[in-house]
Amino acid sequence: MLKNITRQLFARLNRHLPRRLVQRDVLPEANNLAAVAIPPSLSEQCLKIATLQERDLWQTFNSHPEGLNPSEVDAARETHGENQLPAEQPSPWWVHLWICYRNPFNLLLTVLGIVSYATEDLFAAGVIGLMVGISTLLNFIQEARSTKAADALKAMVSNTATVLRVINEKGESSWVELPIDRLVPGDVVKLAAGDMIPADLRVIQARDLFVAQASLTGESLPVEKVAHSRDGQQTNPLECDTLCFMGTNVVSGTAQALVVATGGNTWFGQLAGRVSEQAAEPNAFQKGIGRVSMLLIRFMLVMTPLVLLINGYTKGDWWEAALFALSVAVGLTPEMLPMIVTSTLARGAVKLSKQKVIVKHLDAIQNFGAMDILCTDKTGTLTQDKIVLETHTDISGKASDRVLHSAWLNSHYQTGLKNLLDTAVLEGVDEEAARGLSARWQKIDEIPFDFERRRMSVVVAEQADVHQLICKGALQEILNVCAHVRHNGDIVPLDEGMLRRVKRVTDTLNRQGLRVVAVATKYLPARQGDYQRIDESDLILEGYIAFLDPPKETTAPALKALKASGITVKILTGDSELVAAKVCQEVGLNAGEVVTGSEIDALSDDELARLAQCTTLFARLTPLHKERIVTLLKREGHVVGFMGDGINDAPALRAADIGISVDGAVDIAREAADIILLEKSLMVLEEGVIEGRRTFANMLKYIKMTASSNFGNVFSVLVASAFLPFLPMLPLHLLIQNLLYDVSQVALPFDNVDDEQIQKPQRWNPADLGRFMIFFGPISSIFDILTFCLMWWVFHANTPESQTLFQSGWFVVGLLSQTLIVHMIRTRRLPFIQSRAAWPLMLMTLLVMIAGIALPFSPLASYLQLQALPLSYFPWLIAILAGYMTLTQLVKGFYSRRYGWQ
Repeated sequence: MLKNITRQLFARLNRHLPRRLVQRDVLPEANNLAAVAIPPSLSEQCLKIATLQERDLWQTFNSHPEGLNPSEVDAARETHGENQLPAEQPSPWWVHLWICYRNPFNLLLTVLGIVSYATEDLFAAGVIGLMVGISTLLNFIQEARSTKAADALKAMVSNTATVLRVINEKGESSWVELPIDRLVPGDVVKLAAGDMIPADLRVIQARDLFVAQASLTGESLPVEKVAHSRDGQQTNPLECDTLCFMGTNVVSGTAQALVVATGGNTWFGQLAGRVSEQAAEPNAFQKGIGRVSMLLIRFMLVMTPLVLLINGYTKGDWWEAALFALSVAVGLTPEMLPMIVTSTLARGAVKLSKQKVIVKHLDAIQNFGAMDILCTDKTGTLTQDKIVLETHTDISGKASDRVLHSAWLNSHYQTGLKNLLDTAVLEGVDEEAARGLSARWQKIDEIPFDFERRRMSVVVAEQADVHQLICKGALQEILNVCAHVRHNGDIVPLDEGMLRRVKRVTDTLNRQGLRVVAVATKYLPARQGDYQRIDESDLILEGYIAFLDPPKETTAPALKALKASGITVKILTGDSELVAAKVCQEVGLNAGEVVTGSEIDALSDDELARLAQCTTLFARLTPLHKERIVTLLKREGHVVGFMGDGINDAPALRAADIGISVDGAVDIAREAADIILLEKSLMVLEEGVIEGRRTFANMLKYIKMTASSNFGNVFSVLVASAFLPFLPMLPLHLLIQNLLYDVSQVALPFDNVDDEQIQKPQRWNPADLGRFMIFFGPISSIFDILTFCLMWWVFHANTPESQTLFQSGWFVVGLLSQTLIVHMIRTRRLPFIQSRAAWPLMLMTLLVMIAGIALPFSPLASYLQLQALPLSYFPWLIAILAGYMTLTQLVKGFYSRRYGWQ
């Protein structure tokens, strides 16, 4: 039952939100995918497409090298639909309404309502029906609103693809950026490093194209894709070297490809449709609320039979006892939990969006608030992400136009993943010089960048018989393939003396906070055919280009705010340790002992886990280093967030409890993230964390209130049932009381949160909830028993003939105390004075209290089997409520001093 509750609840929470294409929670492990049946026709179709000649491809998909025109696009979309996975298709409203109804809490209440109707207790059946209707409709309305908000948020961060389309009646074509759901079979798309594969594709042009297929095949290494197959006897579509599949991503290289399948017709879509019924591994939020639900359900299953046995034995009327026990079960059913959770998370997501934080998955909000370690890159987070070319020098540190012009040719002619460094280089050469360079040098070929080599090359020619390879990249990776240096115009060997000179100059630049990129060249005889990575050898080191990326003004205060909020910041960067340490010093972050990637390689997991907890700065890291650090920090019990925007950050983003990226990130980083920042700033992130904690705090309030109130009420019922000659309250009264209490909780997601509740990371802790129930539940029982004594001895409601007066007195006290507990438990402070609830919650609780007092005096009183209370009852009522609030406040002080107040 618990699994059904949790699964249904969170399936609804996330149903309308943008999902990761590289799924962690929809598809099973990649190495288990072989067990999922794919239609033979799909495999045969893929194998056929993989071997088609380019001319046949255009005919098969009614396309052209210049792309589709608008009418062809409309026809293809009408035939194939939107490029969306089946799980992303919105449900009709009646299906959505049914899903909102069918949670186990509502089903349990429905059974109780049917039993009441069968026993001709029509009013009880009506009240139960009203409770179910309110819960379902509120959930339906709130989810519809959250869906609308989610769609708006999704549109703000949706991934795009570069598509070739005919743009006018003259048949002229142009590359345009379109949302991936607008792609249709027959479209021609352009791919580069960092791009998600937006649909199933057949490659028609490729240049060193490597694709990561781990999400489908489990292969740890990228595989190369080509335009013309190297193996004509392939039998497994996933191994076809001319096909790319939705859900994978480009690691390096460039390509043009033809869309051959979209949406549910893709390989990924077929897999998703066949495994959607399999239970996904619950995340931290789902596990937490699952444990809480289990606690409440166990409590209900234990207490309801006890109420039945005690009342049946003491009163002798087992049928009446059974109805009363069923009403107690209704009272213990947290039927508003789905609505409260959904509305609180949805409201939190909308508020976060106003602070430039887009939540892709609602349940990520809790992890956002629980985060106690934030791992982040340096560039663009601590720094301004506005890189300026500061200097261009030869190996001795003297300014060199030759180095600048070589770097410009490399950045200008490369077609892969252009970054801010390339932009800075292109802007560092004036327009006249740039025109001269592009006119003199023609591009021959390129060797794209990847994170294994950490360099990229272009091949250019000024003369027909000579080619020049220009390589630009990280200093050490360039030195690894250099055999000579250009020193004072001469080419000399790269010996130990020259290496010391190089290190001295580059270290000086690094200590100034400059990021150093090396430039090397090589002259080759002109030749036909592609250039390969092996050609990056025996290069001549020309010099360096150095970039300045100054720290943001907001970084230092943001780091202080994060520290004050209980979040430890760790820097995981691929940059030089000298540059990173300089930036950390400028923003007031104590870097301490720096750990580099080469040192990490020599450490075991246990050694690295211990080191990671006390180290602030990690430098010269590869993507796998980042992922390993994040994973080990999680293993040590931390809730880890990772913030990154590059293709090299994707593994760590997936490994983290909360992946954080930015709107300008590469596709794969945005898809792997749970949270998207519209502004790459730690200050924005800190504000988002605080909002996440507010959202979690309001959710926790309802669970605390419900748990403690239910425990106290049932304890009071057990005591009264054992000693009274009649029922302490009729089943009808319990139902009305529960209905009114639930109505008062509708406004809880809009409540204020005290500052001290958002100063530290917050986590689910069912053990704390159980202790909270034991401490605060019996408080209401104490005053319930005092009310029993009051009605029995002061107002002499001590016979079956006067039970209506007794029940009316306890009904009012029970409802008012249950409503007041909302204000008592929502804050550690003194309620109404030091901490006031938001006006919607104040208004709802006031209306419910007025209704509770008015019911015994209303025309409905006789029908509800209540009676007007004497005026002398109300001073006692005030005294009981005042005593209840005072004792609760005293216990709050003791409890918070000993156990804290989350």
